[in-house]
Amino acid sequence: MTRFKCIVEYDGTNFVGWQRQINGKSVQETIEQAIAKIAEKKITIHGAGRTDAGVHAVHQVFHFDFDKQMSESKITDALNAHLKQYSISIIKTQLVSDNFNARHDAKLRIYKYVIINRSSPLSIEKHRAWQLKNLLDEKKMYEAAQVLVGTHDFTAFRSAACGADSPIRTMKNINIYRENDYIFSFFESQSFLQHQVRSIMGCLKSIGENKISKTELKNILNSKDRSLCAVPAPAEGLYLENIIY
Repeated sequence: MTRFKCIVEYDGTNFVGWQRQINGKSVQETIEQAIAKIAEKKITIHGAGRTDAGVHAVHQVFHFDFDKQMSESKITDALNAHLKQYSISIIKTQLVSDNFNARHDAKLRIYKYVIINRSSPLSIEKHRAWQLKNLLDEKKMYEAAQVLVGTHDFTAFRSAACGADSPIRTMKNINIYRENDYIFSFFESQSFLQHQVRSIMGCLKSIGENKISKTELKNILNSKDRSLCAVPAPAEGLYLENIIY
């Protein structure tokens, strides 16, 4: 039995999320069905992290064990042939050691959130960004976001359904900048809580609109009270951007 690591990108619009679920088509299930056609048996894949319904990935990682003699490139090509009807692409397949674990060996996860700040409706970027018509102050958003960098209790930005054992997370870096109508936000941490980035983005939107201040954001963080947090930003603007090992 040989272990392989795959890098995969996907448009999450028409999926219920990464993880296999009973209420709809997941990215994991779709890839597993493709691998089963090659392996001629059921294969379970193990992802580096879960993404919610509607969330996209530029660089998701998974591993699986495989007992057929196939090269890395042939596995990539065969999987993409079976996935071509879906918005899923295997970017690279790599032979790894038997003890490699896509989830537990990850040192850093990077999420990107995309806002398109304009009044005209989206066409090409529909379902791939959060459109906000009121002009946002991205510099204030960046300055306020720095209060979240470091090790904190992120209970206020955590989904009620989050199954993580602890709300303590270390945010290593947050960067926010504008390119014309686009506002890009990047979040770096070893791991994230469910809805953490989207909840933070909901608050940062309010800061960009001058509805709340940097001090109020810090107070929300310190309160550990989910009810004080803004409504989470929509999933369609969120991307799993990279995973570092």
